[in-house]
Amino acid sequence: MNPTFKPSLLKHSSALFSSPVISKSVANESQLTLENTTSGNNSIFRQEAERYLSNNPNTKHIDIYLNDINGSFRGKRMNITSLLSLEKGAYFPQSVYSMDKEGKVQSTLNDDLAVNEPDRICFPVAGTLRPCGHHPAENAQILLTMKNDQGNPYSLEPRVILENVLSKFHEHGLYPVIAPEIEFYLEDAQNRNIQNSGCFHLAVPSEHTAFIEELETMATRQNLPLSGIVCEAEAGQFELNLQHSGQVVDICENVLALRRLTSTVAQRFGFNANFMAKPYSQMSGSGLHFHISLNDEQGNNVFASGDKNLNEMMRLCLAGMLNLMPASMAILAPNVNSFRRLRKNLNEPLFSSWGFNQRSAALRIPCSGEAHRRIEYRLAGSDANPYLAMATLLTGMLYGLEKIEDDPVADLTACSPVLPLFQQHALDEFRQCPYLTAALGEAFSQQWIQTKLSELTWFESIVTPEESVFSY
Repeated sequence: MNPTFKPSLLKHSSALFSSPVISKSVANESQLTLENTTSGNNSIFRQEAERYLSNNPNTKHIDIYLNDINGSFRGKRMNITSLLSLEKGAYFPQSVYSMDKEGKVQSTLNDDLAVNEPDRICFPVAGTLRPCGHHPAENAQILLTMKNDQGNPYSLEPRVILENVLSKFHEHGLYPVIAPEIEFYLEDAQNRNIQNSGCFHLAVPSEHTAFIEELETMATRQNLPLSGIVCEAEAGQFELNLQHSGQVVDICENVLALRRLTSTVAQRFGFNANFMAKPYSQMSGSGLHFHISLNDEQGNNVFASGDKNLNEMMRLCLAGMLNLMPASMAILAPNVNSFRRLRKNLNEPLFSSWGFNQRSAALRIPCSGEAHRRIEYRLAGSDANPYLAMATLLTGMLYGLEKIEDDPVADLTACSPVLPLFQQHALDEFRQCPYLTAALGEAFSQQWIQTKLSELTWFESIVTPEESVFSY
């Protein structure tokens, strides 16, 4: 057992020193949600707002919003004349982070939350003021972050949960670098008709061309680092690629913003952007894949190693993620439909343990040069909350570095974890994993279990038309 990282494992990082050192750039990133509460940093938001209004003089409205635990956008539209007043904060009910997919409050903390729904002050998040996908010349949007009644970051907010997990890496001089990939189906809005183009097909169907060009244009206007749009193997399925970055929290925000933008642009062209994990029973599901590596303070990749010769750091991170993978499924597969993507049948998972250059692996080691060695985490569905998915897989890496000795790591990585194939089982695994629930926060973990069990109960109460086939 390793209560702290062993120096032998971190010979390339500042954890060798007696006290942790946090680089200024990463410290600044983790403090974005606190900046706006000080008078000095209020001017940062004011400058951003004034610059936006100067560049977009026809703006009439501003959508202010929070991302709830499901990644949904919850907020309100205000007149643009109220933009500058946001530096003093705006109030939203604390229960935003206790809502299920339908917006119903699921209270586990106290009756006051469900009955009185107390408001909490929220402040703008730097860098998220951007034009809306719908009538961008007239409408803007900005993300807020909530404070609790003591003025600290609210513990149930997914963005805050990720920041807390990241801080544990930063304390030891390690800085994750990620690159997300988001898959979705582009459907005809009237009849869900889709045409097959084949994987990596370059000649995009003509009816999709205008949509893709507009999506690229709007992503640029919203300052989203969209680096590519790829045709997948299935008919009408695409993958959105984002540039790799060490600004982990910002990139996860970009995933949600891009998911919303894609849906908005698709509607304008008569399509529906479907981000369900498994929208079609006989076709491939859609995932949210993360490429991840770890840098030291000098920017060196601590995973760097030769082909098929993983170094100690990478072996321990793999072992940790595999160890926590059964419990992680409750977060990575947040809905009943999510598990349809993850199983071949009622008894067999679709993804295996890990492997080199294997897309059937849950943890894939892609082809790369030594300096670019990384792990591709492929379990999360496109319906997952990227903040929570990233916090979960990073916690798995921490578990390997903190709790696993290197001697038996070969045995750990040689075994495939037994993954839950249904949501109820995944929630049970999650409840029984104190390391993961503590890392995400006990209050959040209780809220998540309560909310997901409520959603599952509602789903199981539905009698489908197909059931009549088996009733005689």
